[in-house]
Amino acid sequence: MAEPRTPAADLLAGLAVAGLILPEAVAYAGIAGLAPGHALAAGIAGGLAYALAGRSRFAVVAPTSSSAAILAAAIASLGADPATLAPAMVALVALIFGTLALFRLGSLSGFISRPVLRGFALGLAATIIIRQLPKLAGVHLAGGPVWQTMAGLAGSAARWNPASIAAGAAALALLVALRRLPQLPGALLVILSGIALGASGMAARWGIALAGPIALAPPALALPPLALVPRLTELAAPIALILFAESWGTMRNLALRHGDGLDANRELAALGLANLASAMAQGMPVGAGFSAGAANAAAGAQSRLAQLCAAVALLGLALFAGRWIAQIPEPVLAAVVIAALTHALDPAPIRRLFHLRRDQWVALAAALGVLALGVLSGMLAAIALSIAMLLYDLAHPSISELGRLGESHDFVDLARHGEARRLPGVAIFRPNAPLFFANAEATLSAIAARAHGAGRVVLSLEQSADLDSTAAEALGEFAALLARRGQHLTLARAHDAVRLILRRSGQRKLAESATFSVADAAALAGNGWRDAVV
Repeated sequence: MAEPRTPAADLLAGLAVAGLILPEAVAYAGIAGLAPGHALAAGIAGGLAYALAGRSRFAVVAPTSSSAAILAAAIASLGADPATLAPAMVALVALIFGTLALFRLGSLSGFISRPVLRGFALGLAATIIIRQLPKLAGVHLAGGPVWQTMAGLAGSAARWNPASIAAGAAALALLVALRRLPQLPGALLVILSGIALGASGMAARWGIALAGPIALAPPALALPPLALVPRLTELAAPIALILFAESWGTMRNLALRHGDGLDANRELAALGLANLASAMAQGMPVGAGFSAGAANAAAGAQSRLAQLCAAVALLGLALFAGRWIAQIPEPVLAAVVIAALTHALDPAPIRRLFHLRRDQWVALAAALGVLALGVLSGMLAAIALSIAMLLYDLAHPSISELGRLGESHDFVDLARHGEARRLPGVAIFRPNAPLFFANAEATLSAIAARAHGAGRVVLSLEQSADLDSTAAEALGEFAALLARRGQHLTLARAHDAVRLILRRSGQRKLAESATFSVADAAALAGNGWRDAVV
């Protein structure tokens, strides 16, 4: 029996989530090179907008580490003030979401494969953690690739602040220890301890940097120079893509776990509205992070009222606790970020890909690309590699020769089933990918070379739901080649769309002789076997 829904459960869950969002939002603002107020404004405005327009009852829309890192990399490439360009870029992200929702293109999130996401998460986590190390050490370094950060950190060893290192290490140790008590808000407790250290004046005496004052700017949308709009749109696209992939993955995971239904296009529109609200509040990009969503579900959230309560609670903290938030030591914030990302350093997901022998190099390339090329370029390179490998596999499909399994009507790959047997005088082949312009000629040429000596050739097209004009022409040329060699071609598992394009291209005889099963095609091709299968 389903547990009755009560507003009190959502209120308590919202308060718990606000305690998680607050320290993470302040820390993510640092990643993006923005003042904490921008992150808090994003969490408030974006969270309220999603609570009104979204459909996931567990998703918590707020700034995320991945979007903060990509935003920082994008703005750094322009060499401009982040506070000036960030709202405009967030507005463009909202526009991209709205356009995709309008044309119902929610399926585009699938262009970022899970191995790419896993490698990207690993590389991103390592990048962000490395960039937090100077804050732990109490030194300020110019931005740049992670290897420059590591070199600069090593070169500034003489200026490291032992008190800053001690404060960060203590905060990190406490965060790790409190994981054994999931009922306690570990990040909030550590932040409160940091505030106590900052407010006491001890942090200032020891030279430990503080987060500084926060201020919620009045709602406004700063328009960038028109000359920058094309470049800003180009940089906003990967932010929107990774935000939706991350958010939709979180929403879908939680929905499946709890038996809820979601529409990707509806969530695209809701995320667009949330980012538009964030832009109007001069905030950062927002999305549904997995840690916040999982925490919301674990805290007992039963509806989107929990997200609404979290946003309102965050607003109250921003308005009435700003002077205390300003007292948070920077190394403590760095420790919160590092602790939040340590789970992403787990190599188990990529190790599993090596066990499966599938996509492991794509995942590694994504991780190394982020580390070597930077967050933005690394992500784009990983996506490009993923699509390139897909196209390569489609252009170079494996070809299976099929044989009869025992006395049944089943035909299987001879290379994988030693008990299967060839039919006398009949060669049966199956391309293990759809035939299309990039692979049709090469695939059919390879089959022709392997079919020498067989009087009859059966070609199973079960992988090809349709044919383009190139594949249809190549199939006709293949049939003509076999005919010149005295061989006869029969198509098996031919879909209706394939038969239609063959008729339209003048290959009516080939279309009409095609069968819907390999067994029927083999029966037509092998006279001695006809009676055994019909």
